[in-house]
Amino acid sequence: MNTPARIFVPRDTAAIAVGADEVAKAIDLEARQRGLDIHIVRNGSRGMLWLEPLVEVETPQGRVAYGPVEPADVPTLFDADWLQGGHHPLGHGPTDDIPWLRKQERLTFARVGITDPLSIDDYIAHGGFAGLEKALAMTPAGVVDAVTESGLRGRGGAAFPTGIKWKTVLSASADQKYIVCNADEGDSGTFSDRMLMEGDPYALIEGMIIAGIAVQATYGYIYVRSEYPCAITVLEDAIARARETGWLGQDVNGSGRAFDLEVRVGAGAYICGEETSLLESLEGRRGLVRAKPPLPALKGLFGQPTVVNNVISLASVPIVLARGAAWYRDYGMGRSRGTLPFQLAGNLKQGGLVEKAFGLTLRELLYDFGGGSASGRPLRAVQVGGPLGAYLPESQWDVPLDYEAYVGISAMIGHGGLVAFDDTVDMAKMAEYAMAFCAVESCGKCTPCRIGAVRGTEVIEKIRNNDQREAQVVLLRDLCDTMLSGSLCALGGMTPYPVLSALEHFPEDFGLPAATTAGTPVA
Repeated sequence: MNTPARIFVPRDTAAIAVGADEVAKAIDLEARQRGLDIHIVRNGSRGMLWLEPLVEVETPQGRVAYGPVEPADVPTLFDADWLQGGHHPLGHGPTDDIPWLRKQERLTFARVGITDPLSIDDYIAHGGFAGLEKALAMTPAGVVDAVTESGLRGRGGAAFPTGIKWKTVLSASADQKYIVCNADEGDSGTFSDRMLMEGDPYALIEGMIIAGIAVQATYGYIYVRSEYPCAITVLEDAIARARETGWLGQDVNGSGRAFDLEVRVGAGAYICGEETSLLESLEGRRGLVRAKPPLPALKGLFGQPTVVNNVISLASVPIVLARGAAWYRDYGMGRSRGTLPFQLAGNLKQGGLVEKAFGLTLRELLYDFGGGSASGRPLRAVQVGGPLGAYLPESQWDVPLDYEAYVGISAMIGHGGLVAFDDTVDMAKMAEYAMAFCAVESCGKCTPCRIGAVRGTEVIEKIRNNDQREAQVVLLRDLCDTMLSGSLCALGGMTPYPVLSALEHFPEDFGLPAATTAGTPVA
């Protein structure tokens, strides 16, 4: 009996948005009409978004990629004998040999695009739950020590050492502790959380179970933004399957340890990406930032000690336990250890996800992976780290992508998202947008953010209109200093980063000579 040919069509949101569902239906119909036995696997995305829908065929020589595929292309693919890896204008050869993938270090995303996201058997066959099994044989303190020694830091923006946060929760005395996954991925140009949740949900689930074992928490929540319906569906299905097979519940894999979790859906507030605001929302209240102390690690969800980590932080934990802290620590540079999934967006020919060890440069990402601008014009500025990140000029594109190195240039790596702009961009307008964004998304609890962002928008508009420009620039800098120093959370406290970086590096867009701002610290 012949084994059906396996064809992989992504179920990732980005692929679905450009017709992946229709392509899958066309492939199934064409195969039936030709009397061919095939099995379609809806996998995650490989991250080469300019090639979506990217369809792969499993051949004796390995998986072969074709893309971007449209339904009308399907008959010609079968004519080209693509089930045997036949040549076609949409063909890219063996998937693993595509330079974009070959040049990466895929640790957290090792299975994304390769496995069936909802198959536990597939997950285990590709190394899944190996980290959890090791953790179950260790003491809670031993798990925390391993995560600490790996150098893993929070991948959500603040880059706080994960092990230290876990140790604080482990040391806290309480009858109930919680693990909360912040999947409220709202930064512009970011999509790694979504891709992981849709393409390898068990990695996140495994990471949360390990976190629960490490700090002696027995319940967890994944707080997902409502704009991710596909991710929510996949997560809920994966959690149900993990529970049915004994990986979640009162007796995790027969260990006698208890851990269970559920998905909670946010209402679309950007501020709920801030951990204390997220906890308020989880408790059923309006998402308002809490004053610190107390820290969530000591008094978090429902007043109990709580670990709050983002998706990539938690999904990176299984491989740390499976391969060892030293192995993971060997990737990266300085205090930035391991890898980060960088997300390329904006005016680039080849947008997508690139997982690399810390230490590469922005220039490498923009040109070696991104292929330069999609418009064909020179790239001028890149915003790194979401809407609160600084705008970096070309003179700073060779700074190593390292947390401390970026702090040294008044920038941040954040969640690893970058948005590229060509030389037609108006940076004064982008600075005004940064303030306007803060004004719209502020929770309103603190005055510097609530009022400062509104006044900041007005001041930049006056600068652009040459309304007492020099005096308004002084006022803008003073206002940014107040927001930096007086805001309760990063929304108001970091909005000055894009504003001041635009003013510093692109003064001509504000109608100012370069000498006006030269040498002034950005933040």
